[in-house]
Amino acid sequence: MTQTKVEAQFVENNSPFRNLIINGDMKVAQRATSATTITNNSVHYATVDRWFVYESSDGVLTSEQHDMSAADQATTGQTKAMELNVTTVDSSIASGQWCLFAQAVEAQFCQPALYGTSAAKDLTLSFWVKTNKTGTYAVAIDKNDSTRYRLPITYTVSSADTWEKKVINISPTAGSTSLITAANGAIADDNGIGFFIWWVLAAGSDFQGTNNTWTSSEKYTTSDQVNWLDSTDNNFHITGVQLEVADQASDFEHLPFDVQKQRCQRYFYRFAGGTSEVFAHAIGSNSTSAALVTTSPVQFRAAPSASHANLAIQDTINVLAVTGITIRTDLSANFRTIYVVLALSGGSVEAFRPYFATTDGSSNGYLDLSAEL
Repeated sequence: MTQTKVEAQFVENNSPFRNLIINGDMKVAQRATSATTITNNSVHYATVDRWFVYESSDGVLTSEQHDMSAADQATTGQTKAMELNVTTVDSSIASGQWCLFAQAVEAQFCQPALYGTSAAKDLTLSFWVKTNKTGTYAVAIDKNDSTRYRLPITYTVSSADTWEKKVINISPTAGSTSLITAANGAIADDNGIGFFIWWVLAAGSDFQGTNNTWTSSEKYTTSDQVNWLDSTDNNFHITGVQLEVADQASDFEHLPFDVQKQRCQRYFYRFAGGTSEVFAHAIGSNSTSAALVTTSPVQFRAAPSASHANLAIQDTINVLAVTGITIRTDLSANFRTIYVVLALSGGSVEAFRPYFATTDGSSNGYLDLSAEL
């Protein structure tokens, strides 16, 4: 038998988990998938996991998970996208107003970039974008840790309602600066914020600076920035987002859905999320409270905070509404097994009696645990 040796094609930067962006394919959406209104002047995680909108203007927008058509999939290689839509116009952005969306990257995952050293490396950001509003937009790399520095970089949407791939090089010395290669450019090797990657949809003059130049000022875009909030016809779609330590873009790194979801659950996990679902066992503490211990699929980044809606505890006779939640962080030290105290109303709780923790049967309920950056 004759054997032939076949050389594998060389693929640069094909290491696993090279994408610093989590859920860049927009597949995981624990909170919601349908259109959700963004709260003004707050960091709002609305739909797609790990992505938040930060908006402070006179406009209003919604966020949702978008299903890609077969043609869209053939173009982008993606089945989902994040979609934003304007529902209330702000036709004139004031100097101190903005509309941005972003992802925060955990500091310890940024270490391969070697920021804060003379060997700091290039990053490459790539993504697919589609919008009806053409013109100049910007992304901003915001090194949050230690001394805060920002780098606004513009890109152009050339064709309306057409998927376009953008590839952006992020140099540690952009604008002939040395901010990132000096000691204050360092990012701590911990579980705090390393980078924000901002996409700018509108921003006033206070936030407009010099393109592709690192600065210590709060600059996210340039004076060429479009005002995406100027019409209720405006939409914005994005998918296939990848940020890697490299001087050029590689193919998008597709991870199995279960792996991507677990990566998201390090920052946010929703228990229940339906109607009349049992999601944990609880034990009566005193006449007005009960306790439950629950385990998340993965260890949280940090001690989580809790929020809830439409929850109850019940046994074979009684149903008591949950009116408040407190996490005992002193009993949840590993950030995976979480001890939760439930405040209750609608009857008397018997100490040490077992109960089921459920959604309340009348509408969708949930217990959210969040350790977002």
